[in-house]
Amino acid sequence: MTGVRKTVIVGGGTAGWMAAAAIARAIGTEHHEVCLIESDAIGTVGVGEATIPPIQDFNAFLGIDEDDFIRETKATFKLGIEFVNWRAPGHSYFHPFGVYGRDFDGIPFQHFMLRGLKDGVAADYGLYNLETVAARAGTFARTAKGQTVGYAYHFDAGLYANYLRRYAERRGVKRIEGEITDVTLKPDDGFIRSVTLKNGTVVTGDFFIDCSGFRGLLIEQALKTGYEDWSKWLPADRAVAVPCSAPSSDILPYTRSTARDAGWQWRIPLQHRIGNGYVFSSAFISEGAATDALMANLDGEALAEPRVLKFVTGRRRQSWVKNCVALGLSSGFLEPLESTSIHLIHAAVIRLLGMYPKSGFVPAAIDRFNREMEADYTTVKDFLIGHYHVTERDDTPFWAYCRNYEIPDSLKARLELYRSCGQVMPTVLELFKDTNWFAILMGQGLVPDDYHTIADRLPDDELRLRLDEVRRQVAARLADLPHHAGYIAKIITP
Repeated sequence: MTGVRKTVIVGGGTAGWMAAAAIARAIGTEHHEVCLIESDAIGTVGVGEATIPPIQDFNAFLGIDEDDFIRETKATFKLGIEFVNWRAPGHSYFHPFGVYGRDFDGIPFQHFMLRGLKDGVAADYGLYNLETVAARAGTFARTAKGQTVGYAYHFDAGLYANYLRRYAERRGVKRIEGEITDVTLKPDDGFIRSVTLKNGTVVTGDFFIDCSGFRGLLIEQALKTGYEDWSKWLPADRAVAVPCSAPSSDILPYTRSTARDAGWQWRIPLQHRIGNGYVFSSAFISEGAATDALMANLDGEALAEPRVLKFVTGRRRQSWVKNCVALGLSSGFLEPLESTSIHLIHAAVIRLLGMYPKSGFVPAAIDRFNREMEADYTTVKDFLIGHYHVTERDDTPFWAYCRNYEIPDSLKARLELYRSCGQVMPTVLELFKDTNWFAILMGQGLVPDDYHTIADRLPDDELRLRLDEVRRQVAARLADLPHHAGYIAKIITP
């Protein structure tokens, strides 16, 4: 190969247009042709409406004005996720995007909280985190008392894809309307040569990015990569979704996840509606019963007919094969419990830009990309399994199954470490840090046996003073925050 002069993106939606926008921004289209093929006749999943904080970095990389983005995508702000009925029926807890307190003597604040809780001098640990108390109060601002608040967004995924499409097309990305009917491989090396559209048009390329969704048109149907099935640990294989109406005066600044008999229900508040869905296992409940349960638990009038999505949790055995990279659902699927779907696209796109082929395809770079994507998916998988497995629930067959199945060795090691000293020691590149694991595992009812030994160095009186000071600082910052709906309204009508 003499060089990579043309990249063909197969499929639009969030993944396709995130890739197109990022390539146009980073590499440009002056000397490198970028085209995206999508068909209006083929729908997208379009329910990935909740995100995590790194999405801010992606938008900033593109140079997107945040207020413009909020207006155009009907977005709201997200401080974290409330989990209802996960530990036990009637119990709830919050996974915030910000940290608890501040680190002391080189160790995370959670260890001082754990000591305080054991000694009876610490209050509800949520009081040491601004995002938690702000979510409870329904308030939000991007800064409070001059300090940044941890947040992400809820947005309309279809509007976001259209927003990125306009961005990419202004920068030279060419959109081709059409449905692909055939993929041609080179006979000598098995690389993709071209794709053929239903109307007979042949589109050639040097580099192909598969954003075709669950079917994996290139990565699986053409290149036969194989799929690693994780459904024995994440048994949900269906989701029924429906939007409903919502009052604009009461927009919650967080996602809610409510455990149901055979899975869980999401609630995602946007400016113009609430997104709802029931993620469930068809081995434990029928599609009809799941749909009925969802429709009976809406906060407003349904705005469309409910639709059922089918999936198998897992990942492609390789995300990059020959001259093809899979992004989004083509690469794998981990249910939206922690809103990681769009982040995994973001992480793959940024990683891809750093390894983008120029004069040819380097096996070492491809191997590195695949190893890092495997690590991303595996660590998120373990984090999600923790929600299901670490529970007191066994009141339905689904929850009894989740509580008692054999978990991966990698998660066993993390849980053993956490039980012993209240930390999991994630690597630098891992998405979820000690604070995230602490929020989930404590919320699910797993209290560590001990904490870091440095936390014992503080005298009792000083520990009490430090804990009290953190709570006072959080309360002072909370007083600075306006009502979330009012904050959104000022952005919409500046």
